[in-house]
Amino acid sequence: MTDPAKVRRHAERVRELVASVVRSQIKDPRLGMITITDARITADLRDATVFYTVLGDAAAQSGTAAALESAKGMLRSTVGKALGLRHSPTLTFVLDDVQDQVKHIDDLLAAARNADAEVQRLAAQAQYAGDAQPYRLDEDEDEDTETGTDAEDDNPPAGGDRR
Repeated sequence: MTDPAKVRRHAERVRELVASVVRSQIKDPRLGMITITDARITADLRDATVFYTVLGDAAAQSGTAAALESAKGMLRSTVGKALGLRHSPTLTFVLDDVQDQVKHIDDLLAAARNADAEVQRLAAQAQYAGDAQPYRLDEDEDEDTETGTDAEDDNPPAGGDRR
């Protein structure tokens, strides 16, 4: 069993190494404006997933993905030597779509704000369907309950007793 702290340290080191090598050693023209955002490594230290973002359109993203795939061997050997592990971890590159998710969430929040403003605008113009006080307030009933008499006993039925 591998220590989780050790795994986190190795993952951070993989992220730093890949970012450094991409910045300084890879001279591929397909490589766009790339940022290495995160790296995760399995507990057995055999597989590493490297997350990256690319500034630009879909063509820049696909070109960068191709450049990273072609440089994967050099990156793996550099990471393996620097980490000093028995087995160099295999590298998998994944496009991090955080910016797309952020834009989607911002759009949803803007739509919710607009809907709330519309509801507040309609509520300000709204009027009651009936009276402002929908409950009937009978002061006579309140007085009868205070004296303990029943309102029906005060008024005998008209026309005598029907049995």
